[in-house]
Amino acid sequence: MTDVIYREAVRADLPAVIALLADDVLGKARDFTEVDEAYERAFADINADPRNQLIVAEQGGELVGCLQITYIPGLGRHGAERSLIESVRVRSDRRGQGLGRDLMTWAIDQARQRGCALVQLTTDKTRQDAHRFYLGLGFQASHEGMKLAL
Repeated sequence: MTDVIYREAVRADLPAVIALLADDVLGKARDFTEVDEAYERAFADINADPRNQLIVAEQGGELVGCLQITYIPGLGRHGAERSLIESVRVRSDRRGQGLGRDLMTWAIDQARQRGCALVQLTTDKTRQDAHRFYLGLGFQASHEGMKLAL
């Protein structure tokens, strides 16, 4: 997709990013469609942190996808940094056209260029299509993830 631009999000992108997060089976239950103080604060925190990037995919002046990359330093793997990818979304009318694959490939290339030893992500157990998608990109279901809601 040569006409898609991948770039760091700016504040003006926030409403479209929030809409992407909510345009999802699970997102409908946990995200809102209007930018409020919590979203503003989270965006400011991500934007101020050099280890975090909120990336958007722009095509024809419209946001059609997004993801967040967090670079995590660690002592494991001989002090290697890892890349964590979260909140991967492609606009519903653009799914199945290769945009998600291109967006993820771009993010993986960023981690590789940075010198990360691995890229990791979590995906909800109910997202069978997402599991196939990530397996197709070469990810392996090597660990069992756990979360504690607070």
